[in-house]
Amino acid sequence: MTRQPRPCGTWPSPVTPSLACGKTVTLSGVSTSGDRVLWLERRPSEKGRTVLVLWQDGTEPRDLTPADVDVATKVHEYGGGAYAVQDNAIVFSNRIDGSVHLLDLEGAPQRRLAGGAALRYASFAFAPDGRTIFAVREDHRPDGEPVNTLVALGLAPPSETIIAAGADFYSTPTPSPDGTRLAWIEWDHPAMPWTSTRLCVMDLADPSSRRVLGGTARQESLTEPHWADPHSLLAISDRSGWCNLWRFDLTNGECAPVCPMDAEIGQPHWVFGQRSYALLPDGRVLALAVRNGQTQTILLAPNSDGYNVSPLALGLPEQCPCPFGEQFAWLDAPADAAPRVVVGTPGTPPRVLRAATTLPFGRDDIALPESIPFPLADGTPGHAFFYAPANSRYSMPYGELPPMIVTAHGGPTARAHEGFSFKVQWWTSRGFAVLDVNYSGSTGFGRSYRERLDGQWGVRDVEDCIAATTSMATSGRVDPQRIAIRGSSAGGLTVLSALASSDIFAAGVSLYGVTDLRTLAEETHKFEARYLDSLVGPWPDAEAVYRARSPLFMADRIHAPVLFLQGLDDTVVPPAQARSMVTALRKNGVTCPLVEFPGEGHGFRGEETLQRAFQIELAFYGRVFGFVPADVTLSDADTTLLNEVVATRQPS
Repeated sequence: MTRQPRPCGTWPSPVTPSLACGKTVTLSGVSTSGDRVLWLERRPSEKGRTVLVLWQDGTEPRDLTPADVDVATKVHEYGGGAYAVQDNAIVFSNRIDGSVHLLDLEGAPQRRLAGGAALRYASFAFAPDGRTIFAVREDHRPDGEPVNTLVALGLAPPSETIIAAGADFYSTPTPSPDGTRLAWIEWDHPAMPWTSTRLCVMDLADPSSRRVLGGTARQESLTEPHWADPHSLLAISDRSGWCNLWRFDLTNGECAPVCPMDAEIGQPHWVFGQRSYALLPDGRVLALAVRNGQTQTILLAPNSDGYNVSPLALGLPEQCPCPFGEQFAWLDAPADAAPRVVVGTPGTPPRVLRAATTLPFGRDDIALPESIPFPLADGTPGHAFFYAPANSRYSMPYGELPPMIVTAHGGPTARAHEGFSFKVQWWTSRGFAVLDVNYSGSTGFGRSYRERLDGQWGVRDVEDCIAATTSMATSGRVDPQRIAIRGSSAGGLTVLSALASSDIFAAGVSLYGVTDLRTLAEETHKFEARYLDSLVGPWPDAEAVYRARSPLFMADRIHAPVLFLQGLDDTVVPPAQARSMVTALRKNGVTCPLVEFPGEGHGFRGEETLQRAFQIELAFYGRVFGFVPADVTLSDADTTLLNEVVATRQPS
């Protein structure tokens, strides 16, 4: 098909609002039990409700939870680990009221196990005999910070017992194969789980037997314990500078790396329920390894000298695949297709059980990631993914270069990844290029790269985004006069600070972004209450630094128009952050429309909200760059809101 030349930004796109926001579900939490595969589906068409789904061979996937249940949890606000399965039993959390329920796949009535006002549960694990369920409990009943503990939920008769308390945070209770011991991860303020945790174990018959196996003699992050046998544990540790697997011997207290490598196995523990490796019945280990920001499934096979490492062709899993008989089940998130739950074996096309959506277009309409190296200010290699415009029906007119959107990921302890995302394809299919930056502090590049942001948030992330943008602006592949920068949450702070630090950006978009570090330190939730100690400095001793790094006090240096998108129920970055920034910018004559969404928290969930946010942002860029998008429908109120935005830069 011959592509028709058409100005960038005006291309009619097959990525429609309903496709990107309504017909597309968010898939997560794949697990297996016997001949069953289970997963979670968050459905924008049902106001962001999450449903537990089950598949068995010979049947169609079916919903396990009723319409009045949202299988999710608010522990740490970010949740995760909202269900667990063993044999025929499933335990899950209902996000609506925090209650915990037991579901029997053989048809017994659903039972309520725990919950109540101001109680939240996550990170469930069945005891081997199935009579007890271990979980993390977050108790919001006391004044001040909520109290986190490990609890045991007895099933017959129903009971709830605190079995570990005193630490600020707990995660991943993991019973031993014989049911006599429990391992877990814990940590205290001001640490975050990716900076310093402890791997603990105790005899369940004697809570005073608690032992710390790792994390006391040095600052290291330990995550994802898994029993290799009744007397040894596997866990991920970054003590070598890389998140690798280590074996901990309970008999002699010794530990050793399983298979050292300059790659990351494991992700920052933002949510519960993460799975970066799986121990196979024959002693081999399946793992996801991230090297230079790119993900690969690997198999670790023991030999006389240690382990052989071999790659496995299992697509691009979001979490480590689960053993499923002679096959595996996993959530595949390739760069060229929508995420899908699949089963299969290495090197063969997998069977798709559920796709996030059906893409009504081919690969010529999909932008693929290109790894772009660039030098940071001190010569350290920087990392980013670049996506060129992609549309099978349209091309750029002769002499035009595409506008570019630079994306600063949230966290900031997180990473830009290479899997398919409508947050990229929405723009590239309309004639934009996208640059997704893994700035200093990003994960997947070793502990030293992550620690580059220690004490430097609002400095190095900003410098790196500017450096990556400058590299592309001088490459001849994008229009240097039409570059915008967007980011959510922590990425919003990077966006606003970058606008204050450089005129290379013609516009910015902040989605529920941080604007005042002082109020964030005082008002945010427990999990992140001391996060800024390492990123900025101890609060309130370093108040001068907090003020200097806050975009709110850089407003007089921002001249480009900024769009703010904010949920009114956000408890992580409250609405006052966006409102105060808008007030400061307007005093300086900066165009800065603010759109607030009732009922939305930190990260938008509802179909109507997502569609509206995407279209407002596209219309905003159209106003800034002087083009009329082909497929935007705005309400009169939103149109009026954007009328103040005028074109600042034209195609060069």
